[in-house]
Amino acid sequence: MSIQEHVILVNDQGMVIGTQEKYAAHTSHTPLHLAFSSWLFNAKGECLITRRALNKKAWPGVWTNSVCGHPQSGEEIEQAIIRRCRFEVGAEISAITNIAPEFRYRKTDPSGIVENEICPVFAARVTNNIIINDDEVMEHQWVELEALFLALDATPWAFSPWMVMEATTAREKLRAYAGQ
Repeated sequence: MSIQEHVILVNDQGMVIGTQEKYAAHTSHTPLHLAFSSWLFNAKGECLITRRALNKKAWPGVWTNSVCGHPQSGEEIEQAIIRRCRFEVGAEISAITNIAPEFRYRKTDPSGIVENEICPVFAARVTNNIIINDDEVMEHQWVELEALFLALDATPWAFSPWMVMEATTAREKLRAYAGQ
């Protein structure tokens, strides 16, 4: 991306307390910050899952939901979702729907990098043929949602922890969205 991304730091109540450069913020002591997570669906109701590129600082090479990111200062969250969907997977999206507005998590990856996010979860429809950014995504697949839920239940260790938690938290809303 042409801009240097940052994260918006927040306190436990979600009030903005500052910003920090994105790469510098993600350490073994990552401060609480704002993020978002998106589950993208095609016209058949299939969900796009992605495998994070090996150059990612946290959870490299791990399968996860479609797109995640951080809103930037002065950017509405829907704008941030559109920006990251275009950047990571070349997706134009519509029908952006917040399916888990209160989602929040803190997890540590095997290398010790912590994710510590207030991270509302969204679903959206892809309206074009995607073009994967290899710097962000090393593999991708469109999958039937029920098959994905079975895989998440059977092998949660094979996916990002936030994806597993989101699927548990918003399973019925994801089913309803995919069936639209």
